[in-house]
Amino acid sequence: MEALVPVLPAYLLLLTRITAFFVTLPLFSYKSIPATQRVILGAILAWMMVYTIEMPTLAIDGTFIMLVIKEAVIGLFIGIIAFIVMSAIQIAGGFIDFQMGFAMANIIDPQTGAQSPIFGQFLNSFAILLLLILNGHHMLLDGIYYSYQFLPVDGAWPAFGSPNVIKFVVVTFAQVFMIAFQMSIPIVATLFLVDLALGITARTVPQLNIFVVGFPIKIGVSFLVLSIMMAVFVALMQKIIEFMIISMRDLMVLLGGG
Repeated sequence: MEALVPVLPAYLLLLTRITAFFVTLPLFSYKSIPATQRVILGAILAWMMVYTIEMPTLAIDGTFIMLVIKEAVIGLFIGIIAFIVMSAIQIAGGFIDFQMGFAMANIIDPQTGAQSPIFGQFLNSFAILLLLILNGHHMLLDGIYYSYQFLPVDGAWPAFGSPNVIKFVVVTFAQVFMIAFQMSIPIVATLFLVDLALGITARTVPQLNIFVVGFPIKIGVSFLVLSIMMAVFVALMQKIIEFMIISMRDLMVLLGGG
């Protein structure tokens, strides 16, 4: 027991960053994974890392409390960036649902507990499966481990307010919307042409109830385009996963003053 006393402060700091990381990180933060299992996984990872990462000798005092706060903020911030990048899939689904007429039919996402567009929920579930197939969850766990190379426990407070970090966050937001637009544009553009054709039909054949006919046509065309462009969707999802890993790494470098 006495041998564990010097290791305990370092273990608590590792556990704080890992559990804070799991709070906002895609896949690990989903409600489908019980909170107890997430805490147990974080405790096991922290126990493995405490003997592989060079940690300073710490005492539990006022400075230690500030280090705990710093570790929690670092974990939350890095996880939020990953969540923002993965939300591009939900944004693309919202664009598609609005054009299909499903915008009023949002459902509760059981993974996050928030309202989600129907098409976005489908694409997000597909992206999570692709993330697991590509071993992206292993890369996310690697990100936790290698974050201590850029942001050591005894390092300075992260540069959250630096111009480079602010610029990075703004550029990341812009790229997320660009990727979402690229993902949704095949179906959105096709449905725009369908709306144009339905509008011409409504003007030439006034007796036809275009609202009754147009809704199933738009749904059928959407699923037809989806089946044709599924390979493009998979490629864009892979691009999103790669962009998420790169964004997490770049953010660690910037927060570490690099």
